[in-house]
Amino acid sequence: ILPGAATPTGVFLLRQYMLTLPKDLIEAARMDKASEWQIYWRIVMPLTLPALAVLAIFSIMWRWNEFLWPLAVLTKTEVYTLQIALNAFQGELQTQWHYLLAMTVVTLVPVALVFVFLQRFITTGIGSTGMK
Repeated sequence: ILPGAATPTGVFLLRQYMLTLPKDLIEAARMDKASEWQIYWRIVMPLTLPALAVLAIFSIMWRWNEFLWPLAVLTKTEVYTLQIALNAFQGELQTQWHYLLAMTVVTLVPVALVFVFLQRFITTGIGSTGMK
């Protein structure tokens, strides 16, 4: 999940968010003789927590729902992800719809819980990006 945060979308999201940070805070910290490292850890990082939370949520959701890469890489049925296991319920001649729909709900529950509990970070992160 962590390497997945370094996608172009993640880099663009963080860059755009950091461009909205007030430069007055950074200049005030420099006038108080704070080092660049202190400015980063004490000012920039706390202000970017909503954007980092949004990026973490998106990264978790993207990795959870990933289908093509695990399908190409995994060879043992014991280590299949849930999305590939869902694909296994579709046969060549018939589809077991009751199993397929039950497993779809099972795979949807963790993503829905992540979204419900961390929704405030998404709305905070998106809502505050437009402010200057």
